[in-house]
Amino acid sequence: MIYSMTGYGKGSVSKTKTSAEVEVKSVNSRFFETSLKLPSILFPYDYELRELIKTKVQRGKLSVIIHFKKDGIENGFISVDVNKLSNHLSLIKKIKKVSGIKEDIKLEHLLISKEIFTSQDAELNKSEFEIVKMALNKALDKLILMKKKEGAELSKDLSARIEKINRKVSEIDKEFRKSINEYHSKLKQRIQELTGNVEINEDRLNLELALIADRADITEECVRLRSHLKFFKESLKDEKEPGKKLNFLCQEMNRETNTISSKSISTSVIHSSVLVKEEIEKIREQIQNIE
Repeated sequence: MIYSMTGYGKGSVSKTKTSAEVEVKSVNSRFFETSLKLPSILFPYDYELRELIKTKVQRGKLSVIIHFKKDGIENGFISVDVNKLSNHLSLIKKIKKVSGIKEDIKLEHLLISKEIFTSQDAELNKSEFEIVKMALNKALDKLILMKKKEGAELSKDLSARIEKINRKVSEIDKEFRKSINEYHSKLKQRIQELTGNVEINEDRLNLELALIADRADITEECVRLRSHLKFFKESLKDEKEPGKKLNFLCQEMNRETNTISSKSISTSVIHSSVLVKEEIEKIREQIQNIE
């Protein structure tokens, strides 16, 4: 089973007056990277949260945003800055005196100034941190589910392309055997046309033709290419983390196809090799998105 590296998940947990909400986004990356955006109260738990993420995701660039609320307040804790409150009261009194306003100072006049409130760092208790972890696990589970669904679609596409290449390799194999016989006949006829009535050493001619045929023989390359195709399909189903192995197999398939093209004496085989290389390139692009 293969998984895509792109996905999205969101999870939230709320108990009594405490709640946590987590968003996770994942995009392609050669390595595993995690960007955590946390409220200050969760800074001490950065390492533990990263380790939890690693248990579920092995590859890709993750962006994780965590919101925490307690008693309806973001970051969980809040306090009043007494100095700023005192300054704010003094300012209101001064404005009243200068402008001649006789209205009494009310609570709403103070609450309108956000500067007098500050976030107070405190430690989470065990149950509060469990809420954060539960929300993160929910988000990761939804992310993995989306990655799995996209991976299944990728697997279908890759399997179809592998089958297409397999059919092309069979055509190449048949065309190669046919082209060798045709090449023998044409070369023999051409030599006779050039030499006219001069007696030809049949043994020497057959030896030369055999050497040419041997240099143009692509049987081994076709066998190895089929073997790579077989391992590729098996890796789509059985490998735990197939991305790197599939990329290596693509390189090897491309190498064998290049050799087939360079050794061939058949235009038809060369054209078929080009089509195989195009499919391999499309496969290579697709597997960059596999975890």
